[in-house]
Amino acid sequence: MRITVGLKRTLIINALGIFCLYFLLVVSVFYFFKPSISLSILTSSRTIYSLGLSLFAATAATLIAIILAIPSAYALSRYDFRLKPLVDAFLELPLVVSPAALGAMVLIFFNNPVGSWINEHAGNFIFTVSGVILAQLVAVLGIAVRLIKAVMDEVPVRYEHVARSLGASPYYTFKNIVLPICKGGVISASILTWAKAFGEFGATITIAGSIPNKTETLPIAVFMRLSSADIEGAVVMILLSVIIGLGILYIYKRLSGHKGIPDA
Repeated sequence: MRITVGLKRTLIINALGIFCLYFLLVVSVFYFFKPSISLSILTSSRTIYSLGLSLFAATAATLIAIILAIPSAYALSRYDFRLKPLVDAFLELPLVVSPAALGAMVLIFFNNPVGSWINEHAGNFIFTVSGVILAQLVAVLGIAVRLIKAVMDEVPVRYEHVARSLGASPYYTFKNIVLPICKGGVISASILTWAKAFGEFGATITIAGSIPNKTETLPIAVFMRLSSADIEGAVVMILLSVIIGLGILYIYKRLSGHKGIPDA
């Protein structure tokens, strides 16, 4: 019993220590927080545009990512096919390659013949809002597939077998059995994907640049204000990011129904 109590105390102290690390980082930001200056920065057209662009681009990238991820995740979860291990491994690319490198790869792609044709005929993606959405999509798509696949892996295959034995088509089974069961998990995956897209920086600045009132998202605004020694402005951008980030994570926790384990 003493060993159990000691282990419990040690683990809780470890968790509290990590919490204190991040909490101190957030609190330290308030050292440079000046309400009078911060209000004018917060209500400036540049800040409002950066916030609006971040919200819009993250939402658009998430919608596209989820639409593409659902069928892909189902295929990876249910079927065996040639090159499946390679496809599965490439989903980890956004995790093992830096966002800046991903953005650089997109730039290189648009400089080859196929990419140049797409850029000319399907719309320009370089230094545009479309480029912001594309950068965020590239950064989160693999992660979205991985999250949704994990949800679908938990759905027993026997449900689909029973439906098929009763004459249901594969599409009907997928639409009316698998998706409803996965609904909560897909929503949670969408929230996490949105949070990742909202905070994306490296690929975005590489592809779309940092043009104020055009391609400057909230994370880029933090970097640009710091690079110009505007500490007060950077603090406002950071606090906005923290508030929105913690808010979306709170919604995720509520929807996913995470609860602590009660004491015995």
